Parts: sequence; C-alpha cells; structure tokens
Amino acid sequence: MRNKLKIFFVLLCVIICGNTYAQDFGFDNNDSGLGGSASAITVTVGGEVSASFLGYIDDFSEGTDNINFGDIFSGKLNFSAGTSFADGVINLKIQTTEQPISVEEAYVRAYFGGLEIEGGLRKLTWGKADSFGPLDVINPLDYTELTDLSDIMNLKIARPLVHASYRIGSFSKIEAVFVPTFEPLRYATSGRWEPAQVKLLNENLNMLNDNLSVIEAGNAAIGNVFINDQFDPDELSTLKYAQAGVRFTTTIGPADIGFQYYYGRLTRPAFSVTSIVIPPMPPYTTTPQILPTEIHYDYNPYHQIGIDWAQVLLGFNVRAEFAANITEDLNGDNGAVYNPSLLWSFGFDRDLFWGINLNFQCNESIRLLNDNVGNDPLIVDTETGTDITSTQIIAALSKKFFRDELEVRVAVLWEIEGNDFLLMPAIIWTKDTLSVELSGGIFGGNEDGQFGQYYKNNFIKVSLMYSF
Repeated sequence: MRNKLKIFFVLLCVIICGNTYAQDFGFDNNDSGLGGSASAITVTVGGEVSASFLGYIDDFSEGTDNINFGDIFSGKLNFSAGTSFADGVINLKIQTTEQPISVEEAYVRAYFGGLEIEGGLRKLTWGKADSFGPLDVINPLDYTELTDLSDIMNLKIARPLVHASYRIGSFSKIEAVFVPTFEPLRYATSGRWEPAQVKLLNENLNMLNDNLSVIEAGNAAIGNVFINDQFDPDELSTLKYAQAGVRFTTTIGPADIGFQYYYGRLTRPAFSVTSIVIPPMPPYTTTPQILPTEIHYDYNPYHQIGIDWAQVLLGFNVRAEFAANITEDLNGDNGAVYNPSLLWSFGFDRDLFWGINLNFQCNESIRLLNDNVGNDPLIVDTETGTDITSTQIIAALSKKFFRDELEVRVAVLWEIEGNDFLLMPAIIWTKDTLSVELSGGIFGGNEDGQFGQYYKNNFIKVSLMYSF
C-alpha cells in the first residue's frame, strides 16, 4: 500500500511538471533512413487534483468523536495517444482507499474513413436527455453514495464493450454496441447509504434461512418442498448475460431524431418468493403454516425500442425520449419477472431573466398489465406494493456573476409518488483551471421514499480542485 502511494505521487509530480511546458506533444515517426513514413503520434495528458471536506450535519451535533471527513484527497489522470487512424485512452481515478488507483476507462479506437470501431472499458451515452434518460441504458449507475449527482458521467460504471459507428453523409450516423458481461446497479450494502430495499431483502433472506429447519421437516412429511435459487452470480460474466443494441440518429430540418433497439438485462434485481401451506405436523407445528418453497432472484432480460427528439423551439432547447421495455412477463402475472413498461422523458433548458438559467426534466415509467400484479396470495411478486408509475422531476436554477467566475446554483430531485426530494445548493468560484465549491445536500419529504429515507444524511461539502 505504501509503495503504491509512493509510485503514485512520483508519477503525479512528473505529470504536473511536464504539464508546465505543454499538455499536448508529438513524436514525428517520419522515416529516418529506413524507407517509408508514418503519421505523427500525439500524446495528451490531463486530469484533476482535488481536496474535499465532507461532513454530515447530524454528526456535528454528536461531538467531534463522530465527525469524519472521509477521503479528503482524490484525483484523475487522463492519458491519450493517437495518430490519424487510431488512438488509445486510459483514464485513472486516484483516491486514498484500499484501492488507491482504479481504471475508469481504457479503450482503443480505430478510424476507417466514416467507420469508427472501439473496444475496451468504456462509458457511452445514448439518448438526448441531460441525465437519467430512459434510453441511456448501456452503463449502470453507482448509487453507493449520494453526495455528487451533478454529473451523471461520475455515476456511470464503465463496461467492457465493442462499439462501432458509421457516418452516413453529414447528418446521419448508425451505431452498434456489444457488451459481453453484465453489471447491475450498485448500492451500499451497509452503513448510512444502505437503501431500505436492500435492508428488506437481507431481512427476507435471513428469515428464509431461519425457516430452513421447519422446511426440512416439511420435506419429510410432504416430500415436495424445496428452496430453489436460480441465480448464480458467477454467470454475470458469461455470454448468458450479454447485451447488444443498435442506434440510428439523423437530422430532419431543425430536429435531431434518434431510433434505437437494445437487448439487455434490467439492472434492478427481481426478487420473488413462492410459498405453500403446510398442514399441522406435531410435534413441529400445531397450526397450518405458509412456508417458502422457491426463491427467485435474477436480473430479467428485456427488449427496448425507443425514439428521441431534440429541437430549439421559441428559444427553448427541448429534448424528449420515449421507450417501451418488453420483458418476458407478457401476461403480467409472473412474480419473478417485472411487467413490461413504457418510459418517457421530457426536458428543456432556457435562459430566463436577469441571467438566470433553468434546466428542467421529467422522467416517468408506467407499468403495463398492472391489474395482474400480486394476485396470488402464495407468491410474493417482485412488484407487489409498488406504484404503477414512477415519476421524477430534475430541475436546476443557476446564475453567474463577476464575468462568469462565480456561479450560484440550486438543483432538486423530486420523487412525485414518494413525495420526497433531494435539494442540492452550491456556490462555485472558478478562476482559469482552479475552482472552489461550497455545496450541500438536504434530503426531505416522506421518510419511506427514495430520497427521504436518507434524512439523517444531510451534508455540507467544501472542495478545492485544480484541472490540468
């Protein structure tokens, strides 16, 4: 660990010193007596170094013994090297943890006229929504800590993939992607950021384990009771969970339009339990019992068909997406599979008055065949107890002062069905490549909601960052 940190700091010093002279430098590979020539290689080094102090307001009231600012130092190093026909990129994330250096992206890209092919660890964006759009399905998100939601690229988990794009004329492009493995959404499994849904899942699994002895006794009496967990986490890295998609974008008049098809896996797990009624079996039980016989835990496959549109209308930069997610539960009564759903997103941004900018977006999913959910009393349906719709408002107001060096911004994420929210105010001062930010997060509303459950995690954050 100590040696790794020494290597990192030496490398950082070399990069910063080299950056004093130039961020871009090239090597001319022209022939020097060997015959023939090659394109010049351009190498670019960049990144950022930051120091942040993050404190939770509830901890301040409990004394200094409970205040922990977490990882104060973090950084990024971005390397790229390329010629006119190929380039390679490696983006590293640096932090003072057990894994001080991690790879955020690493890929190689080749150019064949209008055709581009790239492969490696990559973050891609599909769709036209500013954030959390229904068509942006390639990279799952990391929700293990909700203290930085300002840039969705920071939340994306890079995936190993092969991506190809071909330009047709000046305004059209067709893309194809293949992702050989699967990664679900990431949530904290313990601590202050563990969601209530994860806690409930763990409680159910513990309850099932406690009932194993009773179920084994039932086996002896009935002979047909069993626990069947069909999910094998090792299979996530096999082609059984591979995903693929195609996307076509073009411009028609003033409108940018896109169409896409994607086959993949829903990144939220489906969890259901099938039970039976066991009659009294003295001396084990004296009354009938409902006991689980099958546990289903998996990530459902689905087909997505979607369309998106963007255009400037009356001074508004308008964006919209619409998608249909088609799962295997075409009757809506399979408790182990999510129902098909429709998803849409509508948003815009516009400068209002006094230099204030508004960025607004509404996302919603609508479950189909909802009347068939949870009809069987002996099946715990994965969607039992959830609303037929899930609607989220994302809005941000910002204004800049002093020749755009000072920015005041307030953003909100509001879950309509849960009636809860996350409010994120910030003041940012930027001078050339140096920025200082004072920000915070306030969780409120229904304490059982997606954001409201973190009402004890209100925080204040001070950051100093240098980009190079």
